[in-house]
Amino acid sequence: MRVSVIGGGAITDEQAARAEAVGRELGSRGHTVVCGGRGGTMEAVCHGAKAEGATTIGILPSDRTTQANDYVDVPIATGLGHARNALVPMNGDAVIALTGGVGTLSEIGFAGIYNRPVVGLETHDVSEIDVELETVETPEAAVDAVEAALEDRA
Repeated sequence: MRVSVIGGGAITDEQAARAEAVGRELGSRGHTVVCGGRGGTMEAVCHGAKAEGATTIGILPSDRTTQANDYVDVPIATGLGHARNALVPMNGDAVIALTGGVGTLSEIGFAGIYNRPVVGLETHDVSEIDVELETVETPEAAVDAVEAALEDRA
């Protein structure tokens, strides 16, 4: 399955390690990673996924595929800027949301619009809006939760 991983572009070393662990977990289970294709969370998750042999897709805000991080296999240039935030969750079967800012929050919102299961690992509290977000504690639990959510929908 394709799993969109969303999170901030500017992150701490601890947040990068968590994102990389999510990527490794997804990759070790044979999933394709979809992300925004740039730095921070996106680069860390792609790095982890590639280390496990997974395919990575980066949906870029710019019109240049060369702006993708070094771990993106399939860069998709959109030229849409932040409007590309709608495309990241739409192209995953499920979404794992990590720490991020308003861009991540907008992607969580779009995941709700597109009816994608969303699993949060140290991310926004969206209990006040109409998005069902399951909160977990570890990268392994995040991948377990998206797999279970999709099995429930089958």
